[in-house]
Amino acid sequence: MSADLTNPQADLALAGLRSLTPARVGLRRAGDSIATSELLDFQLAHARARDAVHLRFEPSTLIAALRDQGRADALLLHSAATDRQTYLQRPDLGRRLDEASRIRLKNHENSGPVYDLSLVITDGLSALAVERHATPLLAELLPALARCFPQLQMAPICLVEQGRVAIGDEIARTLSASLVVVFIGERPGLSSPDSLGAYIAWRPEPGKTTDAQRNCISNIRAEGLSYPDAAARLLFYIFEARRMQVTGVALKEPELNEPEFPPALQLEAGKP
Repeated sequence: MSADLTNPQADLALAGLRSLTPARVGLRRAGDSIATSELLDFQLAHARARDAVHLRFEPSTLIAALRDQGRADALLLHSAATDRQTYLQRPDLGRRLDEASRIRLKNHENSGPVYDLSLVITDGLSALAVERHATPLLAELLPALARCFPQLQMAPICLVEQGRVAIGDEIARTLSASLVVVFIGERPGLSSPDSLGAYIAWRPEPGKTTDAQRNCISNIRAEGLSYPDAAARLLFYIFEARRMQVTGVALKEPELNEPEFPPALQLEAGKP
């Protein structure tokens, strides 16, 4: 569906539709071609998506933000993918830690308790998403976790460079954490180069846990799922995963408009 620039009435009829979505609908045309402004807008969106894929993850800012939130025990790790090009060409290397990170994690595991929850933050395919949204999301989530689950033993937050979703499996297994949540930059789209995703898995097994055994919360960003709603959904999954001892297709997706699932998720404190 497109709008001819020589037909103002047709363009006006599609203006309302354009206001409802960032998708490219009702593109303006000049004769048989797309209007120059539409073409330039597409090229800009494509460039932003491409840049997001190649943007380098800068964890220092996130570490400082976590310290301000009272999490000074964050661990900086790296996947087996040595650089961005390798990461993009070898997805398998992004799913496991390099040897130095494995040793660092092992040393921490030897001195720590058994954990209930491990939070992992990794760049994925959009470091931009992590840099923009991880800090405000954790600012909503961490106080809510402390309020709803005061007895919860949480592992140090792990920041992983060049990581993919499944790298959280190795981290959780090494730290003896029963539940892992991986925050990751999602594959950029032409209208969303900075979308953050969260993947939840109960007792993950490296190399064995499948996508069907994970729950996913997607499109966390200012124009998508808000931080309070994303935090509420995460609280729901953490609560239900620990209660049912399962995640994935066996764990029902919550509905924000259901009476028993208000946005604030008013769980009874102390009930794991």
